[in-house]
Amino acid sequence: MNDDVRNIVLGLIAAGISAALGWLARTYLWRRKLRRKQAFFGLPGNSECLLVVNRDAGGDGAVHRHDVFALLELSALIKDCAAHAQIVSHDTARQGFGERTEFCVGGPVSNRRMAAHLQTLLPGVKIHTGPEPGPDRAAFQVGSERYRLELGTAEHVLLARLTGGQDARPVFLLCGQSAITNQAASRYLMRNYEKLQRKHRNGSFVLLLKVVNSQSYGPDVVELIGDVTRAAQAPLPSAPRTSHRATG
Repeated sequence: MNDDVRNIVLGLIAAGISAALGWLARTYLWRRKLRRKQAFFGLPGNSECLLVVNRDAGGDGAVHRHDVFALLELSALIKDCAAHAQIVSHDTARQGFGERTEFCVGGPVSNRRMAAHLQTLLPGVKIHTGPEPGPDRAAFQVGSERYRLELGTAEHVLLARLTGGQDARPVFLLCGQSAITNQAASRYLMRNYEKLQRKHRNGSFVLLLKVVNSQSYGPDVVELIGDVTRAAQAPLPSAPRTSHRATG
């Protein structure tokens, strides 16, 4: 074997080793990212989770199309984690939480399970659900702050990850003032889960988001008002004040 052939062979061997090392490195990074994603969402491979479906408040049991979009996005997430979803209606999900990850979508009017979660897990949150028209209809009260609904202009949604213990699977709440805000919350969660994981690890958090000008931008323009975990988990004060803060 002359020098030229030997150099070619050595070059091919070096290229093959480099390609193999590169593939191993990419596979390791992909698996590490997947494990972190699975840990954050409580969705190890082949596990089961619940998708709790609400109903359109005026649709005779139907699901609003924006809530359907939110459920589809969550289903894609569950599939990416190699987990399986069981879809249940809000009025038939009579079971505890912590054994399986749960994604609960919709406000307390259209979702009884959401109402139960808010009462049990977030005593510092009150949603004005009365049918009477007025500026406080569908308003959120979080601690001492009140956030009113301006339909199509400024709509709010709570995005929460809650756990009942170190080994318990999380419950994700997507509780909005309108159906389009539920979809906005699901998109925000998909796009920002890595940032949320770095900040909160695998602990609980409650974020208040504002969907801006949904009549023009749909669910895509979302502002973070703030992390309201402490206020949402504390007892509700008696005298709220109206807030018009845009960011936090």
